[in-house]
Amino acid sequence: MKLKYLLSSIVALAISTVMLADNVYTIYPIPHSQTALRGTASFTSRVNIVVDPSVDDVTIARAEQILNEKGLETKVRSVADSKLSNLYLGVSGSNGMADRYASRIKINRKALSVKDKFDRHVLVLSEKNSHADVLILGENTDATFCGLASLEQMLDDGTDNLPCVRIEDYADIRYRGVIEGYYGVPYSAEVTKDLFRFMARYKMNSYMYGAKSDPYHSQKWDEAYPDSITVEQKAIGYLTSDMMRDIVSVSHECKVNFIWAIHPGKAFTDPDDNVVIDRIMSKFDIMYDLGVRQFGVFVDDIGVPSDQPTLDLNARRISEVQERIEAKWNKRGVNPADTVKPVNFVPQLYAHGWADDEKRARFFNALGKSHPSVIVYITGAAVWTVPNSEDLAIVSKDLGRNLAWWWNYPCNDNDMTKLFVRDTYANFDDEKWIDDDARLPENLRGASALISNPMQQGEAAKIALFGVGDFSWNNAAFDNESDFKAAVKAAVGKDKAADFEYLTQYLRYYDNEPVASLVEAYKRDGNSAPLKAEMIKMLEACQSIEAMEESGSESDSLFVADIRPWLNSLSDMAFLAIEMLKAIDAKDNGTSSAMDAAIALKLKKAVRDFDNDESYTFNVFHGMGDDIRLSQRTAEPSAVILRPFLDYLAGRL
Repeated sequence: MKLKYLLSSIVALAISTVMLADNVYTIYPIPHSQTALRGTASFTSRVNIVVDPSVDDVTIARAEQILNEKGLETKVRSVADSKLSNLYLGVSGSNGMADRYASRIKINRKALSVKDKFDRHVLVLSEKNSHADVLILGENTDATFCGLASLEQMLDDGTDNLPCVRIEDYADIRYRGVIEGYYGVPYSAEVTKDLFRFMARYKMNSYMYGAKSDPYHSQKWDEAYPDSITVEQKAIGYLTSDMMRDIVSVSHECKVNFIWAIHPGKAFTDPDDNVVIDRIMSKFDIMYDLGVRQFGVFVDDIGVPSDQPTLDLNARRISEVQERIEAKWNKRGVNPADTVKPVNFVPQLYAHGWADDEKRARFFNALGKSHPSVIVYITGAAVWTVPNSEDLAIVSKDLGRNLAWWWNYPCNDNDMTKLFVRDTYANFDDEKWIDDDARLPENLRGASALISNPMQQGEAAKIALFGVGDFSWNNAAFDNESDFKAAVKAAVGKDKAADFEYLTQYLRYYDNEPVASLVEAYKRDGNSAPLKAEMIKMLEACQSIEAMEESGSESDSLFVADIRPWLNSLSDMAFLAIEMLKAIDAKDNGTSSAMDAAIALKLKKAVRDFDNDESYTFNVFHGMGDDIRLSQRTAEPSAVILRPFLDYLAGRL
């Protein structure tokens, strides 16, 4: 056994050494291949951007944005400049300047044709004429855009003396991103747009909008978005047509497919409703004019049909939607930017474990007769199942094609008072609906899409979404711990990362260490010093994160607003614990005064009234369609150890 252990350790060391040698840059999602080239290179203060005709304006604008934000001036030209750093942006096979440059420097294009991979591209940073030159060559302009995300992260630490590198990269899963499909207050326009920018930086490309509590998605699904809304409506997520147009515009700038979904409910399979498809297409026409270029149809949570006529009608009608989209917007010769991508369909039976084998097979056999372009979603065997190849294989066999995965993670619509801001596997433990022992597979087979249904707190959900994007891009390279640390930096910035990573163990509901051991030790020996030190550290970390609100960054202020009820509650718990520990120490030492006694009474009252403090509350929605109700819930950070400990301390005053 000792020899076997020694050999396995040597092999592991060898593998880790190779990975370290090839890890020239820290980039997320983790690239499939990095190869160190000889030397380093620095950018000139002005960069010449050389583009092939096949590269679209959005990709060019993104390149300019990245370089400008790094303090570099830019000029877009069709030819290189030997006196400046050049950024070549090209599409393989286009015969443009970048494509020809790639041939001239003998770029190996093998990565651009790897089977069953997506957004394939090559990035090369090299030194030429005493300055940096960069080539990003994609299989198409979208792939080239993905390469820019790697370049952006390479430049995070500066533009001088950069190690030369060749990156060959691609995604394991074609569509990667977010489904805003939880039951709760829809994201504000500001949060949604901020998420698009986050997604662009981390190579996620799909955002399906199906907010259950948006009446124009469900209750008023065939009506246009209004021209105006009240302040109260805006506060609970309502959108105007102009706000939707603005959201869609930003999604295009970030190359995020904004998939607007409609929920026609039982009308979709009502055999007596002969105009339901007309109504759907009329709404799609309105949304198309707002800039939407991909649509979804949801018929989830309305009951699962089992009779053959309804199953056949279900398939015929989603086929008709796809066919009418093709006829209306995808005719030959239409500008690619004006075409509409395939329909995303969330069927009635999205958790296949709800049905026995015979009923499941009949349902998906019937749906398999729908238009082959329609993208069909499941959530696995159950509503909260972690993505796995086995569930995909079961349903794919019945359907006859690959499936997309709607992943209810880190969704908290069934745990609204909780935040899931830890690493992926700790979040699995914290979400009572998810199997604690679940793990992501090293190779997720059969998924055309993996999109995450996040928390009602979109900014805080960035940590989990980062992991979804990382895994979707490179299944095998996903490492839970390193991903989490990188995700925290991505969400709050490297300067605040240590404070927020520390706080995540307390912002969660199930707080444990180190506070559990500290509380136990205090109850045993009465030494309050270690606990006070921990509470002071907690209080200071809360104040550090609260200060993000004044950073001048919209993203920072949105993040703090999202978690404000949990921050308020946690910081107040830390403060009360400190003050009560002081009062108890004074009482035990016989040094308390009449004033101390009065303070103790106020502290006891503060603990007694703690859970009724309005600064810990936030809005929630319940229901959908005609039955949507607004109410308030109270945030519950550190509910297992710290919150009961306050009651214990109050009892000792």
